[in-house]
Amino acid sequence: MQYLEAVILGIIQGLTEFLPISSSGHLVLFQKLFGLEEGNLTFDTMLHLGTLLAVFIIFWDDIVAMIKQPFSKLSILVVAGTIPTAIIGLALKDFFEQLFASGRTIGVEFIITGLILWWAESRPFGYKKIEDITLLDAGLIGVLQGAAIFPAISRSGLTIAGALFRGIERDTAARYSFLLSIPSILGAVVLQAKDIQKQGLGDVQLLPMLVGTIVSAVFGYLAIKWMLRLIAGGKLKLFSYYVWFLGLVIVVAQLLGRF
Repeated sequence: MQYLEAVILGIIQGLTEFLPISSSGHLVLFQKLFGLEEGNLTFDTMLHLGTLLAVFIIFWDDIVAMIKQPFSKLSILVVAGTIPTAIIGLALKDFFEQLFASGRTIGVEFIITGLILWWAESRPFGYKKIEDITLLDAGLIGVLQGAAIFPAISRSGLTIAGALFRGIERDTAARYSFLLSIPSILGAVVLQAKDIQKQGLGDVQLLPMLVGTIVSAVFGYLAIKWMLRLIAGGKLKLFSYYVWFLGLVIVVAQLLGRF
């Protein structure tokens, strides 16, 4: 693992984890385009911890409040949204790992992500704040987060879109989506840690790994801040154009046997 590779993968993970354009889809794409090695499992885990750190920094007050009041409305909603995600992730883990490894579906999935973002942005502005969100709302958003296990389906895109479909106010939709990412990322890290325990650390180089983790945290922080402004301004459609273009290019390349 070289420093440049660590920085590139850190930037990709940090930005795309929270922008609605799919982090896993971009990691697959960049690995194939630039011949980067498939991420070492330990390194991949550290990148996820970097993005998790960004969420903790920005939403620290909410996190502390949930810890102090575990039965508050926000805490219950996060748990309710996490349960269907966990069920889907555990039940279909092996199937989706095969899709990730092959990369054969990412072109179509990028296009689907763009359609969902466009449709969500076309909805009237919602009114629900945290106190108005129901357990049904949280459960449906959690199902969408679970569906984002497909390599190029964006987790943040689907959860924010789901919140907008359910009439949730935009700032609240973004806040809930990012808080819901905490148990999702933690769950992925725990599963990866178990695999690391079985497989060993692999070819780990400490300094490049630390560099990648820091870069992931910094760019994750910037991505969240940017997303909060864009969602409030009703500009999700900007990402639709990007993932449509990217998806079409990949589909054409696959048809031509170039990808």
